[in-house]
Amino acid sequence: MAATIRDVAQASGVHPSTVSRALSAPGMVNEVTRGRVLAAAEALGYRPNRTARALITGRTQNIGLIVADIANPFFPPLIKAAEHRARVLNHHLFIADTDEDPVVEEEVVQTLSQQVDGLLLCSPRMSNARITALRNHVPMVVVNRAVPGLASVLTDAAGGARQGVDHLTGLGHRELTYLAGPRGSWTNREITRAATARAQAAGARLTVLGPNAPSEEGGSAAAEQVLATGATAVIAYNDLMAIGLMEALTALGKEIPDDLSIAGFDDIAVGRRIRPSLTTVASPSDVAGQAAVDLLLQADGPDGRLRLETTLLCRESTSDGPFASARRGQTQPARRAAGRRR
Repeated sequence: MAATIRDVAQASGVHPSTVSRALSAPGMVNEVTRGRVLAAAEALGYRPNRTARALITGRTQNIGLIVADIANPFFPPLIKAAEHRARVLNHHLFIADTDEDPVVEEEVVQTLSQQVDGLLLCSPRMSNARITALRNHVPMVVVNRAVPGLASVLTDAAGGARQGVDHLTGLGHRELTYLAGPRGSWTNREITRAATARAQAAGARLTVLGPNAPSEEGGSAAAEQVLATGATAVIAYNDLMAIGLMEALTALGKEIPDDLSIAGFDDIAVGRRIRPSLTTVASPSDVAGQAAVDLLLQADGPDGRLRLETTLLCRESTSDGPFASARRGQTQPARRAAGRRR
């Protein structure tokens, strides 16, 4: 039979309420007594009843993590890092997927808020107004979304967009397309704003196509629209869209990167393995997951804003454009080959 809190109390010579305080609020029990209680609990193999403790302390030791699309390879490293950090801090993680639907997202927040001590809302599609209203029900940290008054962990999408545009214009591309993501995405707005301004400053034209589904299918469906823009280089909202676009363009007889250079965002594993391998802006999703848990569980409640740097990774899917500078007298095909080797 499993040991009970009364067994631990008897073995350590204290009242059951003292055992409860020693395990759930150690600051309320002197160090000697708490040491005796912990030793007795360990010897008896006692494991606290989380439900009962929640009734006493008002704390469930549970965290909810809500993602826009759990099938997107960007999210599993974030989920894994958040789960590990929560476990280290003696919390459990509940995970929910909203399938990019803001209505479902709001329903999930309302449901989980009754079962957790706080929520991590990752790449939400709801409006800022709805998120702000919901935070009155449960402490919340938002990932990849800046909401006034809420703690957040942000990746520097704007900085990544500027890096991507600089890379493509530096290769001699002057006609660019941004293949936009979903309408409710903060990251999408950041990329659109920064890429448009950077292209204009470089004397290039950037056409924005979208909104689009942030999936391989979304990228594939936009292939003919991309060709119609006359662009020689494309930045996609994420790697999934970039990969879908590459596949569709190849099926239409286009060579990547000779006919079009393509770059994405996120640095998912499959982008490194396909051929040509995908140039991308890497986002530290695992760091974001851990940092979000820390923000949520900090002693004074969630507060502050953390911004994580992004990094451009140049691979085979981008090469010289029509306005590339001559490199040591190389012919255009030779310069393209050199671009792919970088």
